[in-house]
Amino acid sequence: MAIREIITVPDPRLKQVSKPVEGGVTDEIRQLMDDMLETMYDAPGIGLAAIQIGVPLRVIVMDLAREGEPPEVRYFVNPEIFDTIEETAPYEEGCLSVPDVYDEVERPARCGIRYLDYNGNAVEEQAEGLFAVCIQHEMDHLEGTLFIDHLSRLKRQRAVEKVKKANRLKTRPAA
Repeated sequence: MAIREIITVPDPRLKQVSKPVEGGVTDEIRQLMDDMLETMYDAPGIGLAAIQIGVPLRVIVMDLAREGEPPEVRYFVNPEIFDTIEETAPYEEGCLSVPDVYDEVERPARCGIRYLDYNGNAVEEQAEGLFAVCIQHEMDHLEGTLFIDHLSRLKRQRAVEKVKKANRLKTRPAA
């Protein structure tokens, strides 16, 4: 396993639409998911889409366990959302690709999801609560959408400028 670099706004790769994984879940895809999980834990975060490490494939990893709870690792290959309900719920979201920016986003409170798991098994289930928020957030990444794209233009611009400024400060040589 390896920790990979998480790309941040305004990197244009984050706007790419990810391609489906062809040929099922292979050892190469499992290695990618293992690297993604290690990268997500190191960040730390609760979800990560492959595009966030520069790999434009429809792969997501997630662990929604709270601190002190045993891990609840989940892997999603070629996920699809279906059967969303009209009722929405607000949730304050953040993103590893938009570090230190948080804002409220309204999303469907429940949705169905189909995907292949780590072993290539087909799974279909309902997501609600934090799981529904997180899977929709990560699925947005697969479509080239960030959570800040759901905000007003002004809030989006401020978020990008905040990340750019933080990146400039990180790369500035020490005096």
